Amino acid sequence: MPLELVTIPCLTDNYAYLVHDGISGQTAVVDVPEAGPILAALNLRGWTLSDILITHHHSDHIAGVEELRAATGAMVLGAAADAHRLPPLDHALTEASHFAIGAEGVRVIDVPGHTVGHIAYHFPDSGLVFTGDSLMAGGCGRLFEGTAAQMHASLQKLSLLPPDTLVCSGHEYSTANLAFAATLEPGNGALISRRAEVAALRSSGKPTVPVRLGVEQQTNPFLRAMVPAVKAALGMADADDARVFAEMRTRKNSF
Repeated sequence: MPLELVTIPCLTDNYAYLVHDGISGQTAVVDVPEAGPILAALNLRGWTLSDILITHHHSDHIAGVEELRAATGAMVLGAAADAHRLPPLDHALTEASHFAIGAEGVRVIDVPGHTVGHIAYHFPDSGLVFTGDSLMAGGCGRLFEGTAAQMHASLQKLSLLPPDTLVCSGHEYSTANLAFAATLEPGNGALISRRAEVAALRSSGKPTVPVRLGVEQQTNPFLRAMVPAVKAALGMADADDARVFAEMRTRKNSF
């Protein structure tokens, strides 16, 4: 039985996510920009929080962790590599770690680039991946600590997941990300359709995430560095994919 997913807007453009196992009652949250909206979502549904999963150390993803832990008694999980700059961890994770929410095993994926200790959480049975600020809807996170090569490798790793996987990323950046994508592939039909969908969602005040990985593979330029049309748009027809990715990330920084 797939886990139930709830997307929770936080701060100005962040998202937290609840995943709930209806049989065991176990409930996890991925990232805690602030505690209030998460506590409200739990109370509305009568759920008890058991686990707090952290993707990376930036304050807009962890600022509410201690308040939420104090209110719920939930266990806190995050990257062992970043334990020195995360709230105190009950479980320090590596890519070899194994844990479960209800009956569903969770895979930890190292995805450095945005930060060097960034991790993602893959729930294979429910078809969910929580990517924080690595793979984002229509884009990817800025390279605050890691290199373009690291981020490219991280996104390639995520792109190997099944195409129907729901990508649950950390921010509402889809409109701007897809506007940049359109400068590279203005004739991409899937991209044109996705931009229209995003515009309709935003005009209704709805989140544009999560989104299927298959849609991202058709519309997100940072997963399309190998596409001849993208390379040509950058004047890099003969360049290797990693260099194309790096050039796209540089251009997006000033878009």
